[in-house]
Amino acid sequence: MSVLVLLFVSSNIYSSNFEITIDKDNNSELSFLSSQDEYDSKQYQTVIEKYLKELEEKKADSLSILKKLAFTYAEINRPERSVEYINRYVKASLDVAFVGHSFFDKISDSEPYQLLADRYLKKVNLWSVFCLYAGFIGFFVAIVLNLRRRSDKVANLLMSSFVLLHSFFILHICALLTNYQYYFSHSLYISTSFSFLYGPLIYFYFKRVILKYKFRTIDLLHVAPTIFLVVFLLLPVYILSGEEKLRMMLHDTTPHGTLITVVKLISLVVYGVLVIQLYLKSLKTGRSLQKVEYLWQRNIVAFCSIYIVTYSIYAFLIMSKIYSGFLFNMQVGAMALLVLYVSYTAFVQPSIFGSLKIIKSEPKNKPSGSKYVKSGLTESLSVELKEKLLHLLNQEKVYKQNNITLQILSELMDTTRHNASQIINEHFNLNFFELINKYRIEEAKELLKGETHRNFNIIDIAYEVGFNNKVTFNKSFKKYNQITPSEYVKSLVA
Repeated sequence: MSVLVLLFVSSNIYSSNFEITIDKDNNSELSFLSSQDEYDSKQYQTVIEKYLKELEEKKADSLSILKKLAFTYAEINRPERSVEYINRYVKASLDVAFVGHSFFDKISDSEPYQLLADRYLKKVNLWSVFCLYAGFIGFFVAIVLNLRRRSDKVANLLMSSFVLLHSFFILHICALLTNYQYYFSHSLYISTSFSFLYGPLIYFYFKRVILKYKFRTIDLLHVAPTIFLVVFLLLPVYILSGEEKLRMMLHDTTPHGTLITVVKLISLVVYGVLVIQLYLKSLKTGRSLQKVEYLWQRNIVAFCSIYIVTYSIYAFLIMSKIYSGFLFNMQVGAMALLVLYVSYTAFVQPSIFGSLKIIKSEPKNKPSGSKYVKSGLTESLSVELKEKLLHLLNQEKVYKQNNITLQILSELMDTTRHNASQIINEHFNLNFFELINKYRIEEAKELLKGETHRNFNIIDIAYEVGFNNKVTFNKSFKKYNQITPSEYVKSLVA
């Protein structure tokens, strides 16, 4: 064995003034001279040829020979050959830490060694720190979303699961970026189980917040691809030992990687189209939203679309066997930004996920003869719905829609038709049509007072505030003001 092996075992230090000779028990034919002398290249070549012959004829322990060759080539400053045998030794022994052995300091500045070290040794950079940060923030927010009171628990559960799975995936990516997957081999495919769940979760979240969708048994079919993936493709990998998983990583023999990537891309595209259709449909139907809710839904759709595009690029690179670079990591960046946006919204706009504000008020006793005496509408919910209704009337001005109905109004309030009717009756002492017409007439009076509307025809004002014809407008206007619109205009001029 060469002196390099002896140094590896005994950690002796070279002396600049003394000759160091290898023990004969190691069968070495080399003697390393003091640093003031030059080594005999022929002697090195003779030993290298001996090792190579032993390796080829398998006359000795192959791991030991690979190690000797790696050390010897490093000593004579042949980084390409040294790296070749380092890599072979690592794959055969599963000892990834061997790459960082101090004996390779002599070739540590060479490009071949740096590429090998970058592949196997633990490392930290700004990109991995960002992923670690985004992942842990996502985990925290996923928990917080489910602690919201007076909120849609189903919608929050769907969004928190969406964020949690993304965060788990980002942390797994962080392990890959820092090479920690080699030191925790059971992390192999640990986040792949969720690959086909991202699409269904965000799709059903939008169905829930837009359509108030209630789950049915048939919806379990959306989970079928995930069950198939885990049971038939990933379970055989999960039950392997840590050494077997590490060997798969080192030899790049992880199964089904390209197939899973392609199917995941198909899933993301299909559900992405469904989400966009839901969102556009909600806009076309005239469903009024508060500004923060509109921006939230629009931005989530935008982030998901960006993620699908970046994942498409990632899938193309995977199929082209390109595993690094800016384009390769874009999908991780898009995913991390999506998680951080949800986290930001959860704290800056908590009303999106259900306000934590507790409204305290004394309960009102409903008259025994009231048709709502058996209503399940609580006092706190009643006040909350009243506030929503006032926002729709005062800020959104939904009464200006000439096709507004009690059903549409109840959907905008995120409640039932019966509850909407009860809120109008109990808090305004009016029915639906009386309330809408009252707001329309008040709006018409303001328009008639305005300078820019002095030359408008009465019918123009009627259409502007939501009436469909002049007759109904005149009748309603006189009911609330005891004079006709024309008489009201004359009174303004006078």
